[in-house]
Order: sequence, then C-alpha cells, then structure tokens
Amino acid sequence: MSVLAPAGVLRGRAPALRLLRRYGVYAALGVLFLAAVVLDSGFLSAGNVRIQLFQVAPTLLVALGMALVIGTEGIDLSVGAVIALAAAVIPLYIGWGLPVALLVAVALGALSGLAGGAMVAFTGVQPIVATLALMIGVRGAASLVNGASAKPVTDGALLTLGSDAFLGVPLTAWLAAACVALTAVLVHRTTFGRQLVAVGDNRRAARLAGLPVRRVLLTVYLLSGVLAALAGAVIVGHGAEADPANQGRNIELDAITAVVVGGTPLAGGSVRVLGTVAGALFMQLTAAVLTQHDVPASLTKIVEAAVICVAVYASQERGTR
Repeated sequence: MSVLAPAGVLRGRAPALRLLRRYGVYAALGVLFLAAVVLDSGFLSAGNVRIQLFQVAPTLLVALGMALVIGTEGIDLSVGAVIALAAAVIPLYIGWGLPVALLVAVALGALSGLAGGAMVAFTGVQPIVATLALMIGVRGAASLVNGASAKPVTDGALLTLGSDAFLGVPLTAWLAAACVALTAVLVHRTTFGRQLVAVGDNRRAARLAGLPVRRVLLTVYLLSGVLAALAGAVIVGHGAEADPANQGRNIELDAITAVVVGGTPLAGGSVRVLGTVAGALFMQLTAAVLTQHDVPASLTKIVEAAVICVAVYASQERGTR
C-alpha cells in the first residue's frame, strides 16, 4: 500500500504537470505582463510598446531558426557571427540598393548555414562542435571584411526598415510576424515539417524509414543562417550603423533560451513555434521590467540564468518522459 499510494498521487498529478509544461510559458508571460502594467503606468504607452517590439524582433527571428535546428536535436552557435557578417557586408553593397545588399547578406547567411549543416549531416560532427568552429570562423571573416570598425549607415530604405512603423507596429515586428507565420506553416502543414520532427525524434529510425535525413539537416541550418542574416539587417537598420565586432554577440544564448522557455525540448522531436514567440517575449519583458526598476544588470543576468535553469530542467523532463 505504501508503494501504490505515491504512484496514484503521481498519476493524478501527471495531467497537471503536462499542462504546466505545455502552457506554463503563456501563463508566466501573462503574469509578467500584468505585473509590468501594475508597476509602471506608462508601460502600455505607444512609445514603450514600440521599443519592446523593436528590441525583441531580432531575437525572435534568430530564435525561429534555432527552434528548427533544436527540433532536429541540434544547436546553432554561429547565428551571432552570421549577424556580424551581415552587418559587415551590408555597407559594402548598400550603394547598389537595399535589395542587393539584403540579397548578399542573406546569401552569405545561407552559405554559412549550409556549411554548418554539411558538417553535421555528412561528417557526423556534433552540432555544438561544428557550429562553434563556424562561429569563430565567420566572426573572423566579418572582421576582415569590415576592418573590425563600426561604420555609419545612412541608406534611407534600410533606416526605414529599422525604425519606421505601419499601423503603429514597427516594420521589424511585421517582418518577424511574417516569419513566424511561415515557420508555423512549414512545421505544421508540410511534409518537411513532419520529416523534421521525425529526424529529431529518432534519426536512425528516420534514416531506416527512407526519410531524407541529410536534406532535412541541411535545410534547417540553412534557414537558421537566413533568419540570422535578416536579423543582422534589422539590427543595422535600427542602430544606423554596422558594428560586426559587437553586433550579434551572445544572441545565440538569447535565442536558445527563448526556444527552451517556449517548450521546445533540447532532445528534439518537437518544434513549438508559438511557444518560441512567447519565450522571446517573456525574456524581453523580464529584462525590460528589471531595467525599468533600476535593477542592476548583474542581478538581471542572474535572474535570466535562473529562468534558463528552470527551462532546461523542464525540457529534460519532457525529453525523458
């Protein structure tokens, strides 16, 4: 009887735990939002809302690509370096027009992603090792291209993308929303999305079933590179300068945090697109609330680290169960 009672209790708690893991990020985001509104009467002002959307858009773009990679039980540490590379090349080609500059930046992001995906898919190198090497190499290439110095950007079209709004919503937020919609369709409404989940759930079984495992891996890393390059363009346009020595640093950690907080397990086999959006917003609001109430930056980092630890623990629980 002493053994059966705890088992019954655990069975009774299991549905509640599953609900918490599935919807906890939305509940936490709601509570945090209400707290922010109560503590700061100006939090919902148009200016503050625009600032939060401007700041979260690049992280969300990178997090979407990271979610696809993590869904295959991978990781991409090179996204920050890809942002730096995009920032380095945009000033070189902006004289040809914004479309050309964006095309070059996105193409380089795609090539970087393909390089990382090829190492993972064809050589069997662990994703963390492959993308770590790529991170170092691409960051170095960005410094060589740009001369490791910040350069002002004055192109009106790029500055408009980085700072203007439509219907009161920043253009960068519209871009991020479009990417969210396309990613959701890709994951949940296409054969590729089902293949991605199968590869992440059990790569060996997926290969034996005849699924194009290598093609899936190449594609998710390519998409991660493309989204990182777009984030780089957004950052350059919003800041009105290209600074590859600093832009994109540590954004891979923010993206991974948003994905894991949003409920995508590090063990792969699942991609939660809306959860990733909620995770990115949660981390942005956490930093904003703490900053607005004069909490030291060092303590803010400690709070973010605690959130990461809790999210990773929950992710491991999902993976083992």
